[in-house]
Amino acid sequence: MIRRVNRFFRKSIAVVAACLLASLTRANAPAHTEYEVKAAYLYNFGRFIEWPQNSAASQESEFAICVLGHDPFGPALDATISGEKIGGKNVVARRISKAQEAAGCRVIFITPAKGGQMKGILAALGNSGVLTVSDMPMFVDDGGMVQFVMTDERVRFEINLTAARQAGLNLSSELLKVAAKVTQGPVQGE
Repeated sequence: MIRRVNRFFRKSIAVVAACLLASLTRANAPAHTEYEVKAAYLYNFGRFIEWPQNSAASQESEFAICVLGHDPFGPALDATISGEKIGGKNVVARRISKAQEAAGCRVIFITPAKGGQMKGILAALGNSGVLTVSDMPMFVDDGGMVQFVMTDERVRFEINLTAARQAGLNLSSELLKVAAKVTQGPVQGE
């Protein structure tokens, strides 16, 4: 009987020690940076969108996530997509300096440095089947498709469903459910 109690006591101590070690490891793990989280979102957006078959990007051999303007991601975007595939295509990151270089992009992150050119950028992309994303204030209100927002120190996103549909993109219901806000504005040209 005493052996059973001692064995139980030793096992209990081992379990408690393992739990404490696990909690300390989690507590000391570095938090993901804002742009690491945004990079993960950019990749995952690609997984939850049905892309038009007739777009220039659909003919490409790679699934390109592009950054237009000064790159705030650093190595986070490349690390996030390394070895990943979407629709059987290797996911790659591209850095571009103007909207005219966006041929072949599936997702394009427009940096705030390009804010003054946003209307021209969105017009140049038109209905090309490219998902436009930014963290600029009022981006979805001004015709962008997905805007990153900070809520309670967490990265969230808002969606302009009308803009996405005009570009021929079909966003899954799972993506719409996790959005902080989904708006449906007037159709362009009305």
